[in-house]
Amino acid sequence: MGELWPVPDVLAYLAGRWRTERSVRDLANGLDGRFTGVTAFDPLDAGGLISRESGAFTWQGVTRPAERTLRYEPGAGPGRADVRFADGRPFHGLDLTSGRHVADHPCAADLYRGEFTVCGPDRWRTVWRVGGPAKDLLLTTDYVRETPSGRHPGPGRV
Repeated sequence: MGELWPVPDVLAYLAGRWRTERSVRDLANGLDGRFTGVTAFDPLDAGGLISRESGAFTWQGVTRPAERTLRYEPGAGPGRADVRFADGRPFHGLDLTSGRHVADHPCAADLYRGEFTVCGPDRWRTVWRVGGPAKDLLLTTDYVRETPSGRHPGPGRV
């Protein structure tokens, strides 16, 4: 993905609308799927952001509408956030001050391990590996800002 892009304020960085493309690969049986849509990070009244992802997911030749909502609440510092499910349950922490973060989320017998990489002021990626007794998935999501910001300094100039 190239050079890492440190993010001094994660909530300011994420705010706005992002084109979202995700590949889903079931490593156990070789099946592939794809999500294409938009993720909007809008302000929450109590601080932080609400992330609303909407689009279409295609799996085994069938395309259906898909959506997901997450909350990004202020973390221990401006480069950090606490990510929660829409109902408030904790999902994972997020620290993009170095431009890269790895997070784990145990879910019943499964483990979700996510790697977040910031590629520039208007591009970032997540790669989630999901493993468990009945799951062996790789989900790679690329986010590209719909309207380039031009407001973030480059690496080493944060």
